[in-house]
Amino acid sequence: MHSAVAATRQSVARVEEVASHAVSRPLFWVVLVGMLAGWPVVWLLSHPPPPLPPVLGVVPSFRLVDERGRAFGTEELRGRVWAAGFIFTRCATICPAITRKMAVVQRRTKYLADQFHLVSFSVDPEYDTPERLAAYARSYRANPVSWSFLGGPPPAVRDAVVGGLKTAMGREAGPDGQPGEIFHGTHLVLVDREGRMRRIYDVDAPEAIDDLVRDAGQLVNRVR
Repeated sequence: MHSAVAATRQSVARVEEVASHAVSRPLFWVVLVGMLAGWPVVWLLSHPPPPLPPVLGVVPSFRLVDERGRAFGTEELRGRVWAAGFIFTRCATICPAITRKMAVVQRRTKYLADQFHLVSFSVDPEYDTPERLAAYARSYRANPVSWSFLGGPPPAVRDAVVGGLKTAMGREAGPDGQPGEIFHGTHLVLVDREGRMRRIYDVDAPEAIDDLVRDAGQLVNRVR
């Protein structure tokens, strides 16, 4: 029993001696640093990123008005990846949920800086003045540097939303010919630097936000 313990102690001592000798040599640290530096490359080669989302169409030029009363459109978004959502400030059902999801995207894409932008289009532009949109934006802590809320003349809004982003908006027919409830698309649309739609996300899907953040990062960081 004592001989086995002694042998074990001798083995441990030899290992410690070899390790101490190796650590004291500069070559050990050169090899170690090289291995650590090369590990990300090895990991990327064994875990290639998913392919970029396919091109779904091109967003035509539009010019609307943001929550600060300034002209805003495709010119200001040129060269940036952006994601669009569709809301109106009087909505008490799906719009708050959509905006909260976009607030999560805003928080999780801070690292993309000015290369990524969020855009919320009001589908009730007659009511949603810049002042109302600004108040709505503040209630969700929207950063005006990275998130814009757009309204403007109804025909221009409709052209951008329906004609450009291929998203439904309008009013249902009410009684006696009066305007009824507002309806609109409840998804998010990702657009690349060249103004091309790349993916549509169902906000109710549990993986939607993760997918959008990942796709946006890929589009921002891809080689032009």
